[in-house]
Amino acid sequence: MARDRFHNVVRTALEKDNWEITADPYEISIDDVDFEIDLAAEQLLAAERENQKVAVEVKSFITSSHVSGFHTALGQFLNYRDALSRIEPERQLYLAVREPIFESFFQRRFILAAVQRYQLRLLVYDVEQEVIVQWL
Repeated sequence: MARDRFHNVVRTALEKDNWEITADPYEISIDDVDFEIDLAAEQLLAAERENQKVAVEVKSFITSSHVSGFHTALGQFLNYRDALSRIEPERQLYLAVREPIFESFFQRRFILAAVQRYQLRLLVYDVEQEVIVQWL
């Protein structure tokens, strides 16, 4: 499976935010269907004494059509979330998007409505700084 252009940027950003990468990629199988989510990470929350677990699918949106990229990302996200809910329901799935894409494309009314309707969790990252800007 080809890695997303900014895969390593997101991995570094997670590590800077004290996440331990536990799988790269995170491979799961449901029945006779295999999936590869870009990253799996865990973080020990000291106050609660339990691990927080995430899976992150990285998307660059570097093609000429952001709408087409969003269709693909949304389809993957929904399939991955369904698969995770069956084998590891405590792991939260996030779609990682670059900050400029979040600030432009993801602010369009239709996209905002789709994010809300399908309950997408977003991880917004800065490519230059290699940091997480926000978790939504």
